[in-house]
Amino acid sequence: MIGQLRGSLLAKQPPLVLLDVNGVGYEVELALSAFAQLPALGEPITLITHFAVRDDAQLLYGFLHERDRLLFRALLKVTGVGARLALEILGAMDAGRFAQCVALDDVTALMRIPGIGKKTAQRLIMELRDRLGGLTDGAPSVIAAPAVNARELALNDAVSALMALGYRPPEATRMARAADDGTNTTEDIIRTALRQIPNA
Repeated sequence: MIGQLRGSLLAKQPPLVLLDVNGVGYEVELALSAFAQLPALGEPITLITHFAVRDDAQLLYGFLHERDRLLFRALLKVTGVGARLALEILGAMDAGRFAQCVALDDVTALMRIPGIGKKTAQRLIMELRDRLGGLTDGAPSVIAAPAVNARELALNDAVSALMALGYRPPEATRMARAADDGTNTTEDIIRTALRQIPNA
């Protein structure tokens, strides 16, 4: 089982990065929000990984923090939640915020995540309520903050992610603001912004 990779960042094309580890290139899938924290190409990086073997593929999922991997693995145990939806959740909010939503039975906040309806949100809360206590330690309390702050946070994270992909700050800001309708998650803004690029 591959639990960690340390090497240099060769390429980043959401949702994949290519990592050179002693001459071997590993393709690793990340949540879109993680791209804002990646170093420049050629720089060293360490990714905590989850290795998944399917009938038709062997896949690596990468995380910058251990608690994100813990949440990812907990999500995979929830009925009806696969790796794709688990990454959507991690792209929309970090592990601490998600754990707070579960602890507060905040169905509405979870339903803002792409791919999560009311029944899935309720199932996540029911099945994970007693499993995520440790993930809230030191997490910022954003659930009770005004909605405008949450929107600005999502927008700022999206701008950082676009800059990590090579866009200049003014261009990244313009793209993110054009893609944000005031209710989008960070991942929504990034996706919409990238779709609006000609020939993208």
